[in-house]
Amino acid sequence: MKKIILASASPRRKELLQTAGIEFEVCVADVDESIPEGTKPLDAAKLTATKKALATAESHKDDIVIGADTIVVAGDKILGKPKDKADAAAMLRMLSGIEHEVITGVCLVCEGKSESFVKVSKVKFYELTDEEIEAYVATGEPMDKAGSYGIQGKGCTLVEKIEGDYFNIVGLPVAKVVREINKLIK
Repeated sequence: MKKIILASASPRRKELLQTAGIEFEVCVADVDESIPEGTKPLDAAKLTATKKALATAESHKDDIVIGADTIVVAGDKILGKPKDKADAAAMLRMLSGIEHEVITGVCLVCEGKSESFVKVSKVKFYELTDEEIEAYVATGEPMDKAGSYGIQGKGCTLVEKIEGDYFNIVGLPVAKVVREINKLIK
């Protein structure tokens, strides 16, 4: 039986795989996650996921490696993790009252073959007041999350509605990942 390796330090991705009953190990490769200028959002998420998976697969050639990357897109602007509290507040102001996309790119690597896909979900925020934004930023929760919010935490109070896979918004479309892994091991 092949081992499953998660090429991500994300506690949310770890939790999602554990919840799904998947046995796995974590091995994170140090890769450059910068996105080349002009890269389309769907391609950006897939590119970073692929970098993570391929780098980790070099030391896990006989295993199944999962690389993933989640980005938030408002209009045509990719929102990554905030640089600081001011950046987090600016992103939340940008997302206030609008629908935006959460895109997760996933790359699975096994025995030199790779399979990648992207999953898109939509999130609409309520109109946020400056006080709501400041209070949320003060929790520290936005600091390690794309788009400066975590739907699975205190950020749930910002969200008016979602369309698509909730788990994709959290950071991993786990049902799709499980199905793709099952294809690889058959």
